[in-house]
Amino acid sequence: MADLKALIAAAGRGSRAGLPYPKTLFPVQGRPILLRLVELLAPYDQQPTIIVSPNGKEPIRHQLISTGGLADLIVQPEPIGMGDAVLCFEQSPAYQQAEHILLVWGDIPFIQPDTVAGMVEMHFEHANDFTFVTRKVDSAYTVVSRDATGRVKEVVETREQGITTPQAGEREIGLFIFRKAVTLPALREDLPGKYGKSTCEHGFLYIIGHLVKHGLRVEALPIATELDLVSLNSMKDLDNFL
Repeated sequence: MADLKALIAAAGRGSRAGLPYPKTLFPVQGRPILLRLVELLAPYDQQPTIIVSPNGKEPIRHQLISTGGLADLIVQPEPIGMGDAVLCFEQSPAYQQAEHILLVWGDIPFIQPDTVAGMVEMHFEHANDFTFVTRKVDSAYTVVSRDATGRVKEVVETREQGITTPQAGEREIGLFIFRKAVTLPALREDLPGKYGKSTCEHGFLYIIGHLVKHGLRVEALPIATELDLVSLNSMKDLDNFL
């Protein structure tokens, strides 16, 4: 898939998890999360783009060199949100070749190959503009809203709604594929919901609702496994996997 390029958003500094290095380098079962993701994405892109923080660039570069991994490292100068991090892809050598971008958050160690393959297959088979993976959970911090026919309306971040105790619902997992030509320009627009009320950062999930309102083909696939859901926000998140 020459027109499909992979993007790993890995500019998290690790401070919230109590780490002195980028959390994407945290070893899970003996292997850093980042290397797990690079291996996972290799069937689609053998040289993914990785968005890194200024302080994280060198540790990540050394880790890749030590294992023979290939990637284009693009620095996000300031930690001003995931939407801004995704837009940093415009600086990647892969940008011009890309028609579709396969995006994954850099702190998810156990995404299953079948989950990625299922998402990619449906994205192209259904000629979607934006496709992402979901799962119903007891405590959803992001909630997929659907209409009466089951079509996606938007994805809501509970903290932006002032909800302090998340309820059961369908959540995204940090795995997406989308057409560059519609998603990146939309991220550049000054749209409602672009900046979080609680964080003041440039978000990413708000863009889903705007694409839907403009009649673009957006699909949420409830195919995530329990393992796909595991992410490193704090050390206790990985207590059962170390």
